[in-house]
Amino acid sequence: MARPYTPGVDRAHPAAGSAPADPVWSSVRDRLHASGLRWTPQRRTILDVLAASDGHVTGAELVERCRAIDPATTPSTVYRTLDVLEDLGVVRHHHGPDGREEFHVLPEAEHGHLHCRVCGRSWEVGAAEVEPMLDALRRHRGFEADISHMALVGRCADCREIRRG
Repeated sequence: MARPYTPGVDRAHPAAGSAPADPVWSSVRDRLHASGLRWTPQRRTILDVLAASDGHVTGAELVERCRAIDPATTPSTVYRTLDVLEDLGVVRHHHGPDGREEFHVLPEAEHGHLHCRVCGRSWEVGAAEVEPMLDALRRHRGFEADISHMALVGRCADCREIRRG
């Protein structure tokens, strides 16, 4: 069953100097160094904000939240860091129905998204739910789909019912 989410919903922002408690967050510094990258105050701010986020966040929302902590935060630093963090598996991106990039923080499992073009609601859809479609694409086209980039736009049950009535 697809579960609804609301982009940008998060927990309270941490203090800039707080240490993320989750082992994934606390290992990022070492993983950056292992990749030959520096640990900077800007990256620390981005990680603090991401650690306080739950679910999906846009890059613009992330820039705004980081600027609340450090007004000198630049969008290019945030987006470059997001690219690095995606390589490390800390975030995954997908494109919403309007084309904007949204980032899923600490994805537990690969999933795609369903977007209702009428009411704007969105749902996550897991691999098991779309496996018949993925299997058909493999068999008939030899295509291996990455569902984390899958976004299907249509009408939800509620909006279809309203239209009928």
